[in-house]
Amino acid sequence: MLSNKPEILKGVFAAALTPQNADLSPNLTDHAAHCRWLLDNGCDGLAVLGTTGEANSFSVGERIAIMENLVANGISGKTMMPGVGCCAIPDTVELTKKAVDLGASGVLMLPPFYYKGVSDDGLYAAYAETIERVADDRLRVYLYHIPPVSQMPISIDLIERLVKAYPDTVVGLKDSSGVIDNMTSIAKKFPGFAVFSGGDHLTLPLLQAGGAGCITAVCNIAPHWLQELYQGWQGDKAQELQDRMANLRDIIISFPQVPALRAVKARHTGVDGWRPSRPPLPVLSDADSKALYKKLDDFGFSMPDQALAAAQ
Repeated sequence: MLSNKPEILKGVFAAALTPQNADLSPNLTDHAAHCRWLLDNGCDGLAVLGTTGEANSFSVGERIAIMENLVANGISGKTMMPGVGCCAIPDTVELTKKAVDLGASGVLMLPPFYYKGVSDDGLYAAYAETIERVADDRLRVYLYHIPPVSQMPISIDLIERLVKAYPDTVVGLKDSSGVIDNMTSIAKKFPGFAVFSGGDHLTLPLLQAGGAGCITAVCNIAPHWLQELYQGWQGDKAQELQDRMANLRDIIISFPQVPALRAVKARHTGVDGWRPSRPPLPVLSDADSKALYKKLDDFGFSMPDQALAAAQ
């Protein structure tokens, strides 16, 4: 008998940007086109509505509309790992149920992040309550460890408790700590548990330690380069491919990361509407945009063709 259970995800995932209209509402047309372009140019999947996608600047209703629009535009839920973590458990449950109903192969779940300094017992209770309320055996949870932003680290002990209690549900983790030893320790301690690097520069060492792949912001402009690294990580050019991605990342993070990526997308597509973020994130200044473009040109970076301007 064939199983309806989703497979454990692996490969190259984009922490997809969310374009916006002049009134700062999500631009659903350009978002769907961007996600299609990512899949056509190297991505194995889409981590929509994460940190880079400014998920927690959008309402639950807006986030649901974004997910529904992707499926309505022919993007399979199987390629999606939507961010669903909120401070309120009912909000996380609502988003998670919608993602599962849309066919998402997994969800990326932040811990409730407002109250700081809580124990592993508290975080375990929050995750367990969410999983029990969703009550769907199709659910696959990928924990989201991003202590520089959430200030809510997900410890190895917490992972062990969740995996023991929900072995078919809690199946992986995105590690955006920037600490390679943490990533590799988790990958080695939990064989079969899908650990994704949140940093382009740490993709190769994590793959070498048994990791599942990467979920990164710079993938928004370089899915082709990351897929080349993923396919070639065991080859003679692996370090060269890793260094190329690390150097590109260094250029991007020499400016505020999300505004910089938006500026690159605006330049590439000719759609200036790519530039704004929802406050409090800024728009990259004209001077910084010119400096960024020069760095990228000097580096010899180019992106695959993308005809988003026609969508306007």
